[in-house]
Amino acid sequence: MTGYKDTYIYIPKKGIIKGSIAFEKGKVIGYDEDSSFEKLDENYIVIPGFIEEHIHGCNGSDTMYATKKDLENISISLLQDGVTSFYPTTMSMSLDDVKRALNNIAQNKDLPGANILGINVEGPFICKKYCGAQDPKNIIKATEENIKELIEASSNMIKIMTIAYEEADFDIVKFLLDNGIKPSLGHSDCSYTKAQEAIDKGAHTLTHTYNAMRGIHHRDIGLLGAGLLNDSVYTELICDLHHVSAPAIELLYRLKGKDKIVLITDSMEARFLDEGQYELGGQKVYVKNGVATLNDGTLAGSILRMNDAVKNIQKTLNISLEEAIDFATINPAKNMGVEKFKGSLDIGKDADYIVIDRNLNVIKTYIAGNLVYSKN
Repeated sequence: MTGYKDTYIYIPKKGIIKGSIAFEKGKVIGYDEDSSFEKLDENYIVIPGFIEEHIHGCNGSDTMYATKKDLENISISLLQDGVTSFYPTTMSMSLDDVKRALNNIAQNKDLPGANILGINVEGPFICKKYCGAQDPKNIIKATEENIKELIEASSNMIKIMTIAYEEADFDIVKFLLDNGIKPSLGHSDCSYTKAQEAIDKGAHTLTHTYNAMRGIHHRDIGLLGAGLLNDSVYTELICDLHHVSAPAIELLYRLKGKDKIVLITDSMEARFLDEGQYELGGQKVYVKNGVATLNDGTLAGSILRMNDAVKNIQKTLNISLEEAIDFATINPAKNMGVEKFKGSLDIGKDADYIVIDRNLNVIKTYIAGNLVYSKN
């Protein structure tokens, strides 16, 4: 048994308080003190590990390559940001390329760093009008057959898929749910009525809210408006302050509250690296002044780090540290249906946790109670 005593800890339902926590066999087992436990510096806090539900790559590796070396690199690199679990995210390339990436991820899912909890498929079943940084030539119409091909290639590891609901000729929401996949609405020109129809059927996530979707018009508030108004919908947010403005973040918070915002990075291979030319989904991306764009200026993923996303939203909204942490821990866990074992330091859950300082710098990262990263 290991643990901490007389240390600031984010304890569920109590907040960040000075106390104790015990770990054994990779699980949280209680909050009683033991004389053998470590006492941390007053400046440090023990919190749950972050969960990345939408990430295309980092540190020179892309999830579309998905070689063993690339996935290991992503898995290990994420630890320095306090990420303990992630969903590698594919994007719109040829169906064969997507299947190859899915198969590679399935074959190499056991990694030395952050754990893969499943796969996020973003494209190719999206809308060309709102393709964002995805190559429109690779966007295709969804069918039951081509979705089944992806499911098979992934060995049933796909857990969430972005769709343009208005483009499908069949009940795609029901089909995905029947196959254990969360439908996420995004890269879409859905009207409010069409979006509400999808939400009523069980599509309860918006892909990178505000970005690459029909916005609000006073006569038709579109997909964005439907997502903001429905309490059942989780809203992904890229909080780098480039993708979404501070007032828009505040609007989202006022309408969705503390339980339905999910911080994502949507990061690409340039995260952790210098400015320069990179690639995303087969297209050239240019990173300058902290922003990744295509040649025409279209935003192309991000180089955002997850602890910075938490820091940004806390400062932007002037909210408690606990709330900001929840956006990257328990909220994505609940959205992805893994809250029974991830997302907080409740008794019985996995001992995936990080030690941060008061400025949200990651000092140490633990997975299943084992130290996997130390800043020093």
